[in-house]
Amino acid sequence: MDVTELDYDLPPELVAQHPPPRRDESRLLVYDRGSGEVRHRRFRDLPGELPAGTLTVVNDTRVVPARIPLERPRGEVLLLERTGGDEWLALARPTRRLRAGRRYGGVELLEHLGEGRWRVRLDGEPAGETPLPPYITEPLRDANRYQTVYARDPGSAAAPTAGLHFTPDVLARLDVERVTLHVGLDTFRPLAVDRLEEHELHGERYAVEPHAWERIRAAARVLAVGTTTVRTLETLARGAPLSGRTDLFATPGFEFRRVDHLLTNFHLPRSTLLALVMAFAGVEETRRLYRLAVEERYRFYSFGDAMLVL
Repeated sequence: MDVTELDYDLPPELVAQHPPPRRDESRLLVYDRGSGEVRHRRFRDLPGELPAGTLTVVNDTRVVPARIPLERPRGEVLLLERTGGDEWLALARPTRRLRAGRRYGGVELLEHLGEGRWRVRLDGEPAGETPLPPYITEPLRDANRYQTVYARDPGSAAAPTAGLHFTPDVLARLDVERVTLHVGLDTFRPLAVDRLEEHELHGERYAVEPHAWERIRAAARVLAVGTTTVRTLETLARGAPLSGRTDLFATPGFEFRRVDHLLTNFHLPRSTLLALVMAFAGVEETRRLYRLAVEERYRFYSFGDAMLVL
């Protein structure tokens, strides 16, 4: 698949800069694959849109304050993943002006791994800033709005944004189970190849409790909240252990073995996340839905609105 097939036109003003005042007030585009019907709802309507017997599976990872500013040279370190003890995998810039073996504030750069990635040592626990994506250019007043209400296990460099819409009230009306995948480099690294199959995933850490996987396996129908949950469930459905790393890359033609429904935000062009949505909903169907979302002035990306694919 040529990566240009993952392009679409998006007016800049539709990129959400702030979360809505109330999480479940975001809009919800509902697409029924069986009938082709599209409905426009609010997120608080989600429970009523799901078939009876649906188990909703969420990713309970917690975002760490992973963006650490550097003063000299002016730049930053973005923590991606703890590799053990006080050592982390990180992105650092400006890479050309940084040197292995030197300390920059509370961060020691140990080894340059290429592509701006570094092995670093951190003094204590992360105490930086909320690692908002670069397309959000306005300050975030409340850092908790970049966490899901069910976030529990610290380890992510970015939020599993499909979950940002949930409130305790919405959760109380659903049958919910948890998995954990710590969002790292693979989720937000852009495609830099001409063909989708040439893109290499580095892998991200996941863990699922045995009782949770038994419930998920036995469920009549499963709603995966977000692409990270999809990757976790489909990794386990292929016989992987209950904890480890996954480099599963769902592209059009992928066979989904455990995910029946998908809840997701509207993603960037030329991203692995959009490729996964196309794999689940269909390439042309996804293009049509994104065009409709633009026409209907849905809000896009991390703080934007959501889409439910049944």
